[in-house]
Amino acid sequence: MNEKDLHNIENDRLKRLLQQALPPIKGDLEPDHDLWPDLLRRLDEKPVTTPWFDWALLAGLIGLAAFFPTAIPVLLYYL
Repeated sequence: MNEKDLHNIENDRLKRLLQQALPPIKGDLEPDHDLWPDLLRRLDEKPVTTPWFDWALLAGLIGLAAFFPTAIPVLLYYL
């Protein structure tokens, strides 16, 4: 057997393994209805809140900038 035959055998084996691991998807892949109105309704139901940890990080950044003003360009570089 030459290298090309071994390569083809390996490709066929890999193809069979993938077909066994990932069976074909059957049925309609499209949703039954438009999802956009549902998304808008869910966004309206849930008010946007900012976690306390975000406020703590913001306070830390302000404190860092107050005590070490030379760090401001470094912080702006990483934004």
